Amino acid sequence: MASRLYTWARWAVRRRGRVVAAWLLLLAVVGGLGITLHGKATTEFSVPGIESQQAQDLLEEKFPEAAGGVVRVVLAAPEGSTLTESKNAAAIEASLKKAAEVSGVVDVSDPLKAKTVSRSLRIGYADVRFREQASDVPEKSKDALSEAMDQARDAGLEVEFGGSAMEAKTEVGGPAEIVGVVIAFAVLALALGSLVAAGLPLLTALVGVAIGVLGVEFMTRYVEMTSTATVLALMIGLAVGIDYALFIISRHREQLADPEQDVEDSIARAVATAGGAVVFAGATVIIALAALAVTGIPFLTVMGLAAAATVALAVLVAVSLVPAALGFFGERMRPRDRRTRTADTTRTTGTARTTERAPGAWGLAWARAVTRKPLLVLLAGVVGLLALAVPARDLRLGLPSNASQPVDSTQHKSYDLLTEGFGPGFNATLTAVVDLDGVPAADRTATVTHLRTALAGDRGVAVAAAPVTNADATLAVIAVVPKTGPDAQATTDLVHRLRDNATTVEKAGGTLYIAGQTAAAIDVAGKLSDALPLFIAIIVILALILLTIAFRSLLVPVKAALGFLLSVAASLGATVWVFQNGNLNGVLDIPSAGPVTSFLPVLLIGVLFGLTMDYEVFLVSRMREHYEHTGDAAEAVTQGFARSGRVVSAAALIMVAVFGGFVFNHDPIIKSIGFALAFGVFVDAFVVRMTLVPAAMALLGRRAWGLPGRLDRITPDVDIEGAKLPARAAQRGDQPAAAEEKQREATVS
Repeated sequence: MASRLYTWARWAVRRRGRVVAAWLLLLAVVGGLGITLHGKATTEFSVPGIESQQAQDLLEEKFPEAAGGVVRVVLAAPEGSTLTESKNAAAIEASLKKAAEVSGVVDVSDPLKAKTVSRSLRIGYADVRFREQASDVPEKSKDALSEAMDQARDAGLEVEFGGSAMEAKTEVGGPAEIVGVVIAFAVLALALGSLVAAGLPLLTALVGVAIGVLGVEFMTRYVEMTSTATVLALMIGLAVGIDYALFIISRHREQLADPEQDVEDSIARAVATAGGAVVFAGATVIIALAALAVTGIPFLTVMGLAAAATVALAVLVAVSLVPAALGFFGERMRPRDRRTRTADTTRTTGTARTTERAPGAWGLAWARAVTRKPLLVLLAGVVGLLALAVPARDLRLGLPSNASQPVDSTQHKSYDLLTEGFGPGFNATLTAVVDLDGVPAADRTATVTHLRTALAGDRGVAVAAAPVTNADATLAVIAVVPKTGPDAQATTDLVHRLRDNATTVEKAGGTLYIAGQTAAAIDVAGKLSDALPLFIAIIVILALILLTIAFRSLLVPVKAALGFLLSVAASLGATVWVFQNGNLNGVLDIPSAGPVTSFLPVLLIGVLFGLTMDYEVFLVSRMREHYEHTGDAAEAVTQGFARSGRVVSAAALIMVAVFGGFVFNHDPIIKSIGFALAFGVFVDAFVVRMTLVPAAMALLGRRAWGLPGRLDRITPDVDIEGAKLPARAAQRGDQPAAAEEKQREATVS
């Protein structure tokens, strides 16, 4: 692989104008399609086959007027006043009359007539039902509904909005994310020692991310995907795009520290070695993200494929656009300070004599400190990570309710008002959908009445409303209000209990479904929990296979997989401690503690696997490279770490900065994903890869590089260390092609 990348990179440098033009043309075409022909992203996380989705499908088929999206208009009178006062009542009636005229509205309830007013008469709500499903209700209709309530506001009433059709939109590109990019630039400048060199990874990464994100936007025209998919593609694509370019440019500048190193040869060699690791590491990220398809959950599959496509673009940018851009910069990429000390030791490759830069002093010192007492370091690190993972034992999964929205959002305010007026369970209202097709017509009323009595008698139910049936009485709907909120474990237990005790309807020949937003969140969490063990097994097996091919070793992959599992456990533990247990809520601007987003563990495992394998490949490949040349296993650990530690540290800090920027996104899902990934990358890079890995490698010694004979014969040799590359070309006034011609002439003579 290294030889092919070397040849490819030289081609890209010599035709750099065409390569850059091709990427810019692709950006223009995809950008035009994404901006002008994009579809609409959904805010719903539906899963075919789960009970709540079956109920929704049944409603759409038999009771469409009850299946549309609902905007719940919450009204609150000032302290000391009530909604029933003549002035307030008149304003409410006039506003709701205008609301009924909004395009798409099929029904509007009156809180005073429907008696949906709190006991204090200060808080009430009106349900505005639309013809379209919740995710399809147009923004202009919501805006028109808000304007229709102006008369109520003018009367001094507080008006807030909730309901299934008022899911908050995910915003991308806020100030916090920009701060993350600025921090990444600062890290690049320190790592590369040049503002020009620091700007190049950002520029090339932005090209790849722009194509990826705009491509995802275009695909929403044909594929249903959540708005989170676009943000995930942006988050991961930007992070890996910067890192991949950094690895190649850093290797290029390291080689150019030798005054005699030819620029074109250095670019090709950097792509062949660091670029080979990029290709291999990128492939692990792509496969891990694509493996989300094994969960059998469509929205998660689409999210994984969208992010995987963006990572694939980042890899292509790194091995084509980056070398082309480096060709344009030429000598300007050579470090200005050529007084860098060089190692006294040299190696001979073919007929060329190669002088290597001395490794970083801090990296060498750290590697020697870690490997001095490797067993003690390993034990301390493992115990520390397990301690961080302890909160993960209480992990609860769910989808964020309106309580998790920003405190100044209308969704959060409506949640608080409903809780104040009607109790915490009102925001967790369940929908009992009863299919009466198999029940004799004469028995249907009695069956539904008995069911309502049974539902109301459960210890966890506050109220079971009067049933509402469709035109031919084949379907009934009963609203069930729990005593506890949507994020409470007691509500989850209630849903399971109601489903397990549905014998009354089944004996009569009917079918009971427990649905609604709260039930749907519980169903999605259950589906993902069931898929988690299989997904972890696939990822671990994948890691073992890929790293065995990369390093021709069995112990290195096992060590890497165990380290990955420790990183995931620690990250999940920290996420539970913050988001579920409510610690650091003020610092991170988290409005309310609640269950961890249901698909976060699967997403974290897939993404973190790919990213952590990046650092494993870059770190251990330099150790392998040194071992191949010297055969000294102990020295290979310290020298390999010293030569790669600085760039891996910079890459990890960039990842943390980019992901950390999303922690301050207002969307609770994006916030939790950003935190989990930022914490996971930090722990994996600085504790696992840069501390536990050298300690473990020191303990393993030469055994780390062993591979049984039979397995050695069938394992492909990918040569990511570049051992089979041609001799380095020296810097001359003539071009490398001319130098090669002279060498051939000398050989002939």
